[in-house]
Amino acid sequence: MPRRRVPAAALRRLAAPLDRLYRTFDHAESAIDPVHLLRRYPAPADREVVGFCAAGLAFGRVAAALESIEAVLAVLGPAPAEFVRRFDPARDAGALRPLAHRWIRGVDVIALLWVLRRMLAASGSIERFFLEGDDPSAPDVGPGLDRFAARALAVDVTPVYGDDPRRRVAWFFPRPAGGSACKRLNLFLRWMVRRDAVDRGTWSGLPASRLVVPLDTHVIRVGRCLRLTRYRSPGWAMAREITDSLRRLDPRDPVRYDFSLCHLGMMEACGFGRPQRDDRCPLRGVCRPGGRRRRGPAGAPVGG
Repeated sequence: MPRRRVPAAALRRLAAPLDRLYRTFDHAESAIDPVHLLRRYPAPADREVVGFCAAGLAFGRVAAALESIEAVLAVLGPAPAEFVRRFDPARDAGALRPLAHRWIRGVDVIALLWVLRRMLAASGSIERFFLEGDDPSAPDVGPGLDRFAARALAVDVTPVYGDDPRRRVAWFFPRPAGGSACKRLNLFLRWMVRRDAVDRGTWSGLPASRLVVPLDTHVIRVGRCLRLTRYRSPGWAMAREITDSLRRLDPRDPVRYDFSLCHLGMMEACGFGRPQRDDRCPLRGVCRPGGRRRRGPAGAPVGG
């Protein structure tokens, strides 16, 4: 049974408030966020390497994530892409082994750099590696992400892990086909593709129209409050549905709202399922903060 879309009238009511919210956050100092670390690196090759490492560690508390990312950047030095191209786990891994971020350990970061080295050796850049598996005719990046992750996971990481079966480098390369929302991969693509005061852009071969929103706790909460999705459980289906709703507001750049929606949630201003409801929310009056839900046809999950 086809999904029921957000009514056009409801989306029209969202357009002006979402645009105002976007403009509020569309400047470099609007919020503390890992994306701003990319500004240190003017060279596109450095920016995409730094972006991939930063997005891969962009989970948990912002302060802790920034600390872990900075530790990796200190090892990569002033020319991260050149460091990765020459990376030798036997020679260069010592400074990375003590690192830890939540369940990610230094050995997993070492394995990630090894995979990135193989990407650069095979294709010259992460962008080219991605585009080689992308289908430009697909409505979004889902199929391209799936092939990107599959090819990355085919890299032999035995030089890093040896016989250890706990190869957590796979956590950096989730697949839409497995139902994952691929939050960190979609975050990386947003940073690389979009261009405004927050996302400076680096890539030229992928249009912003095909991006999918990086689905995190805050975007889920606000997305359900705004009735951009009917799904209750996070995953690729929810990420696509929220993006599809936003694409109807801005077909050329649906993910431009992501930064502001995420930081609105981080500010605890969204009233979804909270006692204050939408009293502090810049989007008050166009949302449904109570979080009431009902079941759709054939038990399909639906948000309020």
